[in-house]
Amino acid sequence: MTGVNPILIIDDDRSIREILSMHLEERGFNVVAASSAEDGERCAADVSPCVVILDVRLPDRSGLELIAALRQVTEAPVLMITAFHDMATTILAMKAGAFDYIQKPIDIGVFDAALDRALEERRVSSSAQTLQLSATTSPGLHDVIGRSPRMQEIFKEVGKVAASGATVLIGGESGTGKELIARVIHQYSAPGRPFVPVNCAAIVESLLESELFGHERGAFTGAVATKIGKCEQAEDGTIFLDEIGDLSLGLQSKFLRVLQEREFERVGGIKRIPLRARIIAATHRNLAEYVTDGLFRDDLYQRLRVVTVELPALRERREDIPLLVEHLLARINARVNRRVLKVPREVMDDLQSRPWPGNVRELENMLMRAVVMAPGDVLLAELLTGSGPADGRVPQGELTAVADSPLRLNSPARGNPALAPPAAAPRVQTLDEVERDHIAHVLVVTQGHRGRTCELLGITRPTLERKLRKYGLQIARRGLGDPV
Repeated sequence: MTGVNPILIIDDDRSIREILSMHLEERGFNVVAASSAEDGERCAADVSPCVVILDVRLPDRSGLELIAALRQVTEAPVLMITAFHDMATTILAMKAGAFDYIQKPIDIGVFDAALDRALEERRVSSSAQTLQLSATTSPGLHDVIGRSPRMQEIFKEVGKVAASGATVLIGGESGTGKELIARVIHQYSAPGRPFVPVNCAAIVESLLESELFGHERGAFTGAVATKIGKCEQAEDGTIFLDEIGDLSLGLQSKFLRVLQEREFERVGGIKRIPLRARIIAATHRNLAEYVTDGLFRDDLYQRLRVVTVELPALRERREDIPLLVEHLLARINARVNRRVLKVPREVMDDLQSRPWPGNVRELENMLMRAVVMAPGDVLLAELLTGSGPADGRVPQGELTAVADSPLRLNSPARGNPALAPPAAAPRVQTLDEVERDHIAHVLVVTQGHRGRTCELLGITRPTLERKLRKYGLQIARRGLGDPV
């Protein structure tokens, strides 16, 4: 192909070099070949190939080791070819940065498909329409990203709130960053002091009072020692009550008294302990409606909403998405040791057009999956499918929950007509069936962790337990030290 940089083949097998060279030249490519790692590295520096085809085993060095050296002289994607069919070699090749891994004897159709994908990735990477993100952008733990007018107003509100010790109620949909805002308020009002988060929806109701206020030895069966509660642990810092809308009415009454008197007692105790910590609460519920429906105490609601901060959904501040993508990619790259820094313009446009029901958390999870699976330095559109555990969803047919049995993974026989179900009009599921399947899927994603399951489903622990009994779902027994 005229104007296209050559393809570099590095393989000590002369017949492989000749066969691949002939095939590639028939397709119109220029080809440069090398028979050793040393020659291959030199050729890569001299000709700036568009793709490198690299054998795993070379006479002077392992092809796996050569990938790192090639990265210093060329950005060309590397297609590994090898006679090894073991899992370990495949994993090592992909971990080292190979774009794809092709086994010998080479299936020319598989080879051409991999080559075309590599060329497309290189084309997108060098496109003028690709946004080159900074490799050094490194948001701090408490950075809140946003230049939209609404977020600028949020920053002003946070600045005013941080200057006082007032109780704060943070509202907003799941995934909008309520805990992050709480941490920012804490950081600017009580730096260096404890920040103690409590997820009210993830703790069994019978244990939540002890979790909040602590208990004395012998207060109940199993209380073999005195326990310091979260309110006491927070000292003169901040206690963050996430999903406070899920507190039972009984605990709401007790917590109201604590807010009014600024004192509390450990369960089973008589000593009055002063509450010195600032209270920041958050919820994705509409507490005003909960009050109307009798699910939340009006007097507690009034106590909590001394200052309110309402976070916008991501779809309401789409202009912030490019900046969020840049900061999230920097954080994800550092976390997983990758350098996916190029975002095609059409990919960014797609990200800005999505509804994002899971908000910033959904965006981050999707980017995490895309970075992990990316073969090069480009955020490819096909990786942003939103499927898989990265965003909390599971492909249909891969996970099954069986009534009265532990959850298990299934491996359906894809592409086998003999095993495919007969063609028929699909039966519409009932609402209960949809809910049952969704809960089962989330349980598998969280590996049976009840607290995380409640968080993803947006329900309380008692509600989860009722639904498990209702649908006959069981969770595989965990080890004694495993979280539930």
